[in-house]
Amino acid sequence: MLLYLLAAACAVGVVLVASVMMRRLRQATDDGEPDGPTAAHTGAMLSALFLLAFAIAVVVPWTNADSARSNTYSESQAVVEAFWSASRLPAPASTRTQQGLRDYVRLVRETEWPRMRHGDLSSEGWARIDRMRREVIAVDPGDKDEAKDARASVLDHLTEISAARHQRAMDARVTPPSALLWVTILTGVVVVLLPFLAGARPRGMALIPLALMAALLAAGTYLTIDISHVFSGALAVHPDAFDGVQAELRRISGGG
Repeated sequence: MLLYLLAAACAVGVVLVASVMMRRLRQATDDGEPDGPTAAHTGAMLSALFLLAFAIAVVVPWTNADSARSNTYSESQAVVEAFWSASRLPAPASTRTQQGLRDYVRLVRETEWPRMRHGDLSSEGWARIDRMRREVIAVDPGDKDEAKDARASVLDHLTEISAARHQRAMDARVTPPSALLWVTILTGVVVVLLPFLAGARPRGMALIPLALMAALLAAGTYLTIDISHVFSGALAVHPDAFDGVQAELRRISGGG
């Protein structure tokens, strides 16, 4: 933040030095009009800066949300594949592993998802994956190649679930840089106040487009804040993937 403030201070210093130099050279005309070249140039540049910051503040969360949503489907699909593979394990390991996968899905869907809005995952989820992995490793397949293949397959899918879970934990903590949001807010405020700062006094019908612009800028600025977190706000990733996997596990268990 200090570097940003220093950069802004340097830019203001450049403006002041340029103003003093031009006055001494006496090769410039005074510009104090609201519609003069200074106000026009400043307004255009501020508008461009606001649009740039606004675009980045929208595109980055949108991209993060798409990536996080795709990852939840990858995790849920890994659960389904692990469930299928677990059915080929010797009893009672097959039943315990499948029940563990059902409990894991229920934990993610009902307990973990509300916590992810605050950037946190439950430690119980990690513990359940580790418990299932230890139980599968402890399975004695004997001389049966099918059981050996099933155990290796379940372990591979549990690794995929764990990797997707790690990515989901990262997604829950990802937000755009706070400086970007502040730049969007500050430039939006300055764009609204610029006519007044330039010395204009809007009256009558001129206030209507100015008020509409201010309202739309405020709505757009709030949008950048509302979508800044992947698992909350207007672009929130919902547990649709895990809703679907619960139904899929029930279908598999029923022999469908």
